[in-house]
Amino acid sequence: MNEIDSRRNIIIVGFMGTGKSTVSQLLSERLGWESKDTDAEIEKAAGRSIPQIFAKDGEEAFRDWETRVLEQTLCQGNRIVATGGGAVLREGNRRTMLERGWVVALTADKASLIRRVTSAAEGTRPLLAGDAEARVSALLEARKHAYDFANAKVDTSDRTPAEVAELLLQGLPKGWI
Repeated sequence: MNEIDSRRNIIIVGFMGTGKSTVSQLLSERLGWESKDTDAEIEKAAGRSIPQIFAKDGEEAFRDWETRVLEQTLCQGNRIVATGGGAVLREGNRRTMLERGWVVALTADKASLIRRVTSAAEGTRPLLAGDAEARVSALLEARKHAYDFANAKVDTSDRTPAEVAELLLQGLPKGWI
């Protein structure tokens, strides 16, 4: 594979609940590219769930898994890669993403995020343990500039995943499809 092909990935970043996994699947179907979800790949490689990794080894160990899986996943081109919400926290991860693809940050307003993550958070989102609304607010504040490095941003608050996917397809770099 040549250098251009190995960098032709669409990497979707954003806070939990912005629709990264769903949008990546829709893009995969439309483009015929392989879809990879780094959280699912971490669980497969580790042989444990993300909550189990957090509980036994802590967040730092999880972030190490995230970095390894991201690097492995982006070794090939023509992939749609949905990352975990915190994958952007490490400078090396941001650099890898920018070198190996077109990075899109999905965003949403706080009310939409709280509604989305609290309906699906029970036991599956270690960073939301306890008061999910307070944790979302704190994490949003801590990460308010974490996604600024992306090549493009799309607010998903009032859009369906299909609408978001269509916007991304329209915004792809020239010559990608």
